[in-house]
Amino acid sequence: MIVFTYPGQGSQAPGMGSAWADHPSWELVEEASEAADRDVAALLLDTDADELTMTRNAQLATFVTSMVALDAVSRLGAEAVAHAGHSLGEYSALTAAGALDFADAVRLVNERGDAMQSAADEQHGTMAALLGLDDDQVDIACQRAAGEVWIANYNAPGQVVIAGVPDDLDRACEIAKELGAKRAMRLPVGGAFHTPLMAPARDRLRKAIDQVEFRAPEQPVYANVDGIAHGDAADWPDLLGAQLCSPVRWRQTLRMLEADGFTTYVELGPGTVLTGLVKRTVKTGNRINIATPADLDGLLEQLAGKPQSGAGVLEGEHLFATERLVVSPATGVFALGAGVEPGMAIAVGDVIGTVGAHEVVSSFAGEVMGVLALKGERVGSRQPIAWLRTH
Repeated sequence: MIVFTYPGQGSQAPGMGSAWADHPSWELVEEASEAADRDVAALLLDTDADELTMTRNAQLATFVTSMVALDAVSRLGAEAVAHAGHSLGEYSALTAAGALDFADAVRLVNERGDAMQSAADEQHGTMAALLGLDDDQVDIACQRAAGEVWIANYNAPGQVVIAGVPDDLDRACEIAKELGAKRAMRLPVGGAFHTPLMAPARDRLRKAIDQVEFRAPEQPVYANVDGIAHGDAADWPDLLGAQLCSPVRWRQTLRMLEADGFTTYVELGPGTVLTGLVKRTVKTGNRINIATPADLDGLLEQLAGKPQSGAGVLEGEHLFATERLVVSPATGVFALGAGVEPGMAIAVGDVIGTVGAHEVVSSFAGEVMGVLALKGERVGSRQPIAWLRTH
């Protein structure tokens, strides 16, 4: 079984959009710019490291890059059984699962980044990674520091992130070393994320969340707050609100995914942080990272049953390079285009049908092998509409 995972803040890098600029999925960047009323293309192509590291920039840039990668993967016909995202990546997971409209998610992510930036500016905080110490010992270090410092991320066995005000965090790091931590490393962030110091951001974000419609996810999404799958739309406003001030239980999420039978972990977006955490946490399984279009062929090979070195053979997922799916650009009611039927020749740019006011446009040339949505059916964003055999 395949789960798609989505990285959070910290995975961004200058120019990370350049590899995607000529790909059909880049059209999402224009949609994101319109929704956020910001030049997202400039963030992905031209922004330097210092500016991109700013929370309000890093979050929006990372989210949009993950969505571009997801769109590219969807065009190949690859689908997940579930989704999970680390911190900010949870918004990517919810969008991928159809629980959030893309434009709504862009606006929420933009507001989240602004709110967290403001909270960090009001109350200076920072974070540090502790290596080689178990969870209980890290908690003891924070308690003994007797100040404003808390566990922020349970990332992997022996890898826990703490956050708080700088002096208290430094004291907790020293205590952690006394307790046996191999390393204590300050992280280049400007806030104590996932701690009570983010309460002002949580209150501001909750107002924005309450203005957005949540739908039941088409596939379950595993939540940071409790590490388990949620399929009820009503759960997510509270979970997203709580997430800002509670630790990211990523190790627990990966263990739950493993227990639920997931064997292939596909990271969609910049960097390879989550792929590395899977390697440290999950005993067996395939790990695939899609950060650029060059990674797409490797994904097809993996899903066609050609495992990475040391990985088991995948079962049940078979895609071929001559087959492609045309996917819905939005959520709405589907109407098939006149004359579109199996056997029909399709050129790049041809319209398959409409979803609401949006045209379903083919990014490939080929022959229609089948239409996968019914006339009048309500479909989700990036839901497969037609199956093509390409030329």
